[in-house]
Amino acid sequence: MSKTKKIVMGCVAVVAVSIGAYAYYKSEDSKIIRIQTGKAVKMESLVQTVSASGEIKPLKYINITANSFGRIIEIAVQEGDSVKQGDLLLRQESVQPSAELRSAQALLQQVIDDQEGSEAAYRSAEATLKTQQAELVRSQADLQKARLDFERSQNLLQEGLISKSQFDQAKASFEVAKAQTESARFRIQQSQAQLNQSDQARIAARSRINQQKASIARVSDQVSKTVHLAPLTGVVTSLPVHVGESAVPGIQNSIGSNLMTLADLSVITAEVKVDETDIVNVKLGQTAEVTVDAIPEKTFKGKVTEVGSSALTRTGQAAGSGITSSASQEAKDFKVVVTLAEPTAQLKPGLSTTAKITTATRRNVLAIPIQALTIREQDDKEADGKSAPSTNPSTAKAAGNKETAGTISQTRTSKKKEQQGVFVVREGKAIFVPVTTGITGQTDIEVESGLKDGEEIITGPFKTLRTIKTDAKVKVDNKVGKDEKKE
Repeated sequence: MSKTKKIVMGCVAVVAVSIGAYAYYKSEDSKIIRIQTGKAVKMESLVQTVSASGEIKPLKYINITANSFGRIIEIAVQEGDSVKQGDLLLRQESVQPSAELRSAQALLQQVIDDQEGSEAAYRSAEATLKTQQAELVRSQADLQKARLDFERSQNLLQEGLISKSQFDQAKASFEVAKAQTESARFRIQQSQAQLNQSDQARIAARSRINQQKASIARVSDQVSKTVHLAPLTGVVTSLPVHVGESAVPGIQNSIGSNLMTLADLSVITAEVKVDETDIVNVKLGQTAEVTVDAIPEKTFKGKVTEVGSSALTRTGQAAGSGITSSASQEAKDFKVVVTLAEPTAQLKPGLSTTAKITTATRRNVLAIPIQALTIREQDDKEADGKSAPSTNPSTAKAAGNKETAGTISQTRTSKKKEQQGVFVVREGKAIFVPVTTGITGQTDIEVESGLKDGEEIITGPFKTLRTIKTDAKVKVDNKVGKDEKKE
């Protein structure tokens, strides 16, 4: 064999060995999973917040509605005007109620005059009765004197000391006194009857006066409902009516015509709707940061002053209002009111707003990226701990990934034990480590136990976290998976 052939064969052998070595390297390298990692680190402060959207509303506002039929004849304010409590806002025509009021007032005066006459008649009857009573006393005294004289005359006549004529005179005087006494008693009875009659007339007159006053109060109320005064000091925020339009009062469950809205803008709130999964963390007194879409450059500070007790469905119905079973399966919100600490004149009722409520704050905590948290699921009989993990429901919610949430929903239907944890990189392998978590921040979650500060954990790619198994060989490449995160 020539030297040239030997060289060619040697080169071919070297190339073949190289190709074989490269193929072997590639086959081994394909078994290694390329991952992204992060660190479990100590954070000086971890803040848990709840975000909710809603609108700006004044704490005190009143929708002034019509209380009576009538055409609007005067509007004393304009939209945006400031008014004080008791100021005139609007008038409706009141021809009929005003006429009824004047008629009732005139009739009242007549009844008062009648009552005064009844009082005078009562006083006169009372005086007459007293006079008759005095007359009776005098008659009784005369009767007593006449009886004594008559009895003495009888004794003197029997002894023959007086004449028969003197005796007859004493007897006549006695009979006259007796008759006068009986007459006085009859006159007293008559005067008493007249007094009772006058008293009844007086009581009837007083009753008529009270009835007429009640009638005047009723008609006055009807008249007053045509004049609308400011019930509080504030600003006219809405004025949808004009002079000449007719106002209609409310009937049964239908409210009356809305004439205007008056609001006290000294205290402004953000009324937002918090998701049912977050409402349990919201408490009175918690601080909040409020942003308004129309004023993007400013953040308003505030505190939670009201937390709703009844849930609202996304369709706006109350959860306990007799809605259908299908509607009851909808996600629900709860009303939360945040009172702003320093409102400005720029804030207008109805502006769209977002409130970020701080529900918890922890100092010096160990935290990891939210996306690193997974749930390890295994059958009851499984003992080797090799089952594949799936993403934590809280992680899925925080990441907003519908695919993950759907996977969790499916795995929950299978009766498997769930174990929350993360994958730690140790000696080139992925090791599942159970952890206990605390509060959740915007991008990080607190780890209460299971990890140490500085441990390297797998944070992605997302598809890898769904399929990776314990003891799988891994290679850290924090540039890989960026495109997969976007999916």
